Amino acid sequence: MTAAGISDPLRGHGAAAKAKIILLGSPDFLTENLMHRARSLNIEHVSPQHLRAPEISRRAASAVADEARRLALMRRWFFARKPDAGFLLTGFPATLLQAMVLDEWLDARDETLDRVFASPGADFVVVSHYRTLGLLHEEAVLA
Repeated sequence: MTAAGISDPLRGHGAAAKAKIILLGSPDFLTENLMHRARSLNIEHVSPQHLRAPEISRRAASAVADEARRLALMRRWFFARKPDAGFLLTGFPATLLQAMVLDEWLDARDETLDRVFASPGADFVVVSHYRTLGLLHEEAVLA
């Protein structure tokens, strides 16, 4: 509990520097309390848009090409980071395919997620996937 009596949704999930957290949907919909706590963690904050910004690329010819490029970009980031380094993902996974691919990457490195949070705008299928895995944080901390 914090001094204000608000429960800490990130408490009890190992060392903060090794936390692996996903924010599904738009971070704009997440509560100020949760976003403040997430920003204060000493972990890498990653989104596909952030990784793509320095690249100079042409517009994809199709949604399939865009999806393949996004997965390749995220795969390079995921496997280049130090083992057990914590992260906060926003904007990924956005689809069930991306969630299943991320699950495979985590399995390949013998890692697990600590928490998954979902905003009201998150894809229902992706939210259901993480709820089924028991990783979705269900408390009413999201707006």
